[in-house]
Amino acid sequence: MTDTDPQTQLILDNCLTEALFPELPGHQSGKVRESYDLPDGRRVMIATDRQSAFDHVLTAVPYKGQVLNQTAMFWFERTRDICPNHVIEAPDPNVVIARRLDMLPVEMVVRDYITGSTETSIWPMYERGERLLYGHPFPEGLMKNQKLPETIITPTTKAAQGEHDAPITAREIVEQGLLGQEQWDELARLSLAVFARGREIAADNGLILVDTKYEFGLDVDGRITLADEILTPDSSRYWIADTYAERMNEGQEPESLDKEFLRLWIAGRCDPYNEPIPEIPPETLIEFSGKYVHLYEQVTSRTFEKPDLGIPIKDRIRDSLAKALPEFFGS
Repeated sequence: MTDTDPQTQLILDNCLTEALFPELPGHQSGKVRESYDLPDGRRVMIATDRQSAFDHVLTAVPYKGQVLNQTAMFWFERTRDICPNHVIEAPDPNVVIARRLDMLPVEMVVRDYITGSTETSIWPMYERGERLLYGHPFPEGLMKNQKLPETIITPTTKAAQGEHDAPITAREIVEQGLLGQEQWDELARLSLAVFARGREIAADNGLILVDTKYEFGLDVDGRITLADEILTPDSSRYWIADTYAERMNEGQEPESLDKEFLRLWIAGRCDPYNEPIPEIPPETLIEFSGKYVHLYEQVTSRTFEKPDLGIPIKDRIRDSLAKALPEFFGS
């Protein structure tokens, strides 16, 4: 193993791996985010640099939390005319203060291409010989990464942490009482509309929005509201448009600017569902970080402002929270 150069090590050491603030009540910890439910109905969500794949937290990726939070904020702003969202304010590059919602029990996965490497992705299912996927019939002869004839929704149930999301059909969602028919119809309409907006903006910036997932909840008035994160490199796949056709013709994977880069790196070295996942080397983490930053800049046409390595990210977040929520942090 080669030694990591000092600058790279400094960047890796400055990753935000936890965001525990005992001053705030109602703490919940997810794979990537730390959340705090405040008594007045607000939720503080802090995006860390923790990296999950194949349902496991594996490592930390520099700048990842900031990229996720700021990319989601960009998209929430660009889609608010289609669907209301939970955002109140973003007092820090890694933090959003949102309205707490009554979350709906399905994830709305929208797809334009047949691809993927996880158990709930449609390509592995298709490759196993399945031809009825999430209630959608698929013809013979499709190739991995091929564009689908039409945009489809492949919903999943929302699993508890440490468990796998499970495929489900629209009919089963209604029959099992997870959602009413009208509620499902509205979720489907909103999901397709937000996806279409994302696809349009991504295409204008030289990217293909391949697929994504959305989570929705109900606000205090019962309105369907977008929550969590939208169209980020963790919740979506993005490919470079200019090289897609050439790489397809050559049988290569498309150039990706998302989490799939790491999934493919892992899947090329082990069976991630049945074998130990190898340690990810520093140079791969830096390359992965660069892809996240590149996506943010290409999607938003903004320059990514990297954090000051002389100030621990958690200390900066504490200062931001103290200004936004002085009632919890004191003067």
